Amino acid sequence: MDQEVANVLIIGSGPAGYTAAIYAARAGLNPLLYQGHQPGGQLTITTDVENYPGYPEGIQGPQMMVDFQRQAERFGTAIHAANVTAVDFSTYPLQATIDGQHTVKAKTVIISTGASAKWLGLPSEQRLNGRGVSACAVCDGFFFKGEHVAVAGGGDTAAEEAVYLANICEKVYMLVRSDKMRASAIMQKRVMSKPNIEVVWQTEVEEILGKEAVTGVRIMNKTTQKRQEIPLQGFFVAIGHQPNTAIFEPYLTLDGQGYIQTTPGTTQTNIPGVFAAGDVQDTVYRQAVTAAGTGCMAALDAERFLAAQEA
Repeated sequence: MDQEVANVLIIGSGPAGYTAAIYAARAGLNPLLYQGHQPGGQLTITTDVENYPGYPEGIQGPQMMVDFQRQAERFGTAIHAANVTAVDFSTYPLQATIDGQHTVKAKTVIISTGASAKWLGLPSEQRLNGRGVSACAVCDGFFFKGEHVAVAGGGDTAAEEAVYLANICEKVYMLVRSDKMRASAIMQKRVMSKPNIEVVWQTEVEEILGKEAVTGVRIMNKTTQKRQEIPLQGFFVAIGHQPNTAIFEPYLTLDGQGYIQTTPGTTQTNIPGVFAAGDVQDTVYRQAVTAAGTGCMAALDAERFLAAQEA
């Protein structure tokens, strides 16, 4: 089998992976980065990004990731449009299998595979993604200031999104599948305290309406089977995220949701030399700027680990 050796192997792209690459490359570590199945991560399916520092006029998500990639390449990062399909962290150097074909060995590994938003599975949801449909109220809520929006979900994430949107939108419909929320008591109380949030119980979302942009949603009451169309301009899916950690499960300590656990204040996992950055280890913030910050941390942690190995 073909063999490669790397000081730093970065699995996944996006703000965390590319930032880690920039720092590692500038430190002379010649990082090797595999972009994964979605090069650039979730920002490649985002339109306007207005909350990342340094872009006063905003920027399109895909262009932002092109900029990140170019900066990483400028300093010598070797970037490959391929997917890591398996790892072996039981031996050192650490090993990763690329597209099921060849193996890469590395002295350190930075995991930045992210977390994927869970979707309802509607064709209209994907067709209008970025044109009124979003999975992040903090990212995109500003674009619907003063308008009517809906949030699909009944857990803490949905409650947080609804409360956030209620502060900037005229009306927020919270579409809950059952007759009660799964959200914590305190989050339910916050939802109920907002006069412009209307909770619609026993709701099945049948279709998001609109041709070029969201104009409404068609729902069905699961008890009465009655259908209703609600006019609105934004539709937020808040049924959770799935961290992309399946291949790491045999080796790394994960929490109950599958997120990689790291030593507080660092990006170090339970395996020496393996670091995690970005949404793959972040259950709280999930923002591009925080992902980039942990990418920086991971590169510095990897650099220090390598220096200690050589000492």
